Amino acid sequence: MSGFSSHWLALREPLDLAARNTVVEQAFFAALPTSQVHVLDLASGAGSTVAALNDKFSAPVCWKLTDFDEALLDVASSRFQGELKVQQIDLQADLEKLPFDQFDAITTSAFLDLTSKAFLERLVDKVVEARKPFLASLTYDGRAEFSPGHDLDEDLRQALNRHQQTDKGFGPALGPEAAKVAIELFKARDCRVVQGTSDWLTGADSGDFQLEFLSGWRRVGLQVGLDAERLESWWQDRQRRIGEAQLRVMVGHLDFVVLP
Repeated sequence: MSGFSSHWLALREPLDLAARNTVVEQAFFAALPTSQVHVLDLASGAGSTVAALNDKFSAPVCWKLTDFDEALLDVASSRFQGELKVQQIDLQADLEKLPFDQFDAITTSAFLDLTSKAFLERLVDKVVEARKPFLASLTYDGRAEFSPGHDLDEDLRQALNRHQQTDKGFGPALGPEAAKVAIELFKARDCRVVQGTSDWLTGADSGDFQLEFLSGWRRVGLQVGLDAERLESWWQDRQRRIGEAQLRVMVGHLDFVVLP
C-alpha cells in the first residue's frame, strides 16, 4: 500500500499532533519498561508517530519504522536523529515476518482504517502473541462537522465513508468501522483496551490543509456521481470560506491502546 504524498502528510501532521488523546498515550507510556525502549512502528510513512511520541519517552528509545513506500521512509530517516532504523516491507504480504516479540511496544498512526477485517485479525494475532503494548492513533471513525455548514456536506460525508471501504491494498477496507472492529477483536482475546477520541479541529490557521482535504472530498463526489452543479456550488462556497478564514471543520478519529 502506498500513494500518500509527503506534502499531504506534512499538511496533516500539525493536526495529528494536536489531536492525539493524552489519556490513551499516558496508559501506553505507563506500560513501558523504564530502561531503553524498542518500538516497532507499522505503516510509518514520513515518521508521524516518531514526531508525536519521541520526546515523551522517559527512557532512551530505539525506533524501527516500516512502510512499503521507500521514498517516505527516506523522508523519515532524514527528519530524526538518534536510534532509528527503517524497513521497506509489504505489510499485507509479510506482516507475519516482523518479529513483534523482539520489541517492547508496537505503534501505528492513521493506518487501521485502510485495512480489512482479515488483516486486522492477523494483526491482533501478532500483538496478542507478543504480549506487548499496542498504540493505534488517529483512526478515522466516520464523523465530520462543518461550520458554517452546506446542504451537501452530509451527502459528501456519506460518500467519503463509502469510498473509505474500498480496497486500499489490504482487501475491502473497514474505513470508519476499523477502530470499533479492532477494539472488539482485542477484547475478545481478553486484552484491556483504553480508548478516546482524537478529532482534527481545523480553523483559520489551517487553510492550506482545508483546501487539500476538501479537494479530496470533491474528487470523491465526482467519482460517485453526485450532481455536478450542486458539487461545484459546494466547492466554490468552501473555497470562498477558506479564503476568508471562516471555515471550521471537525474530523472524527479514535485512539486506543491495547495492554497485555
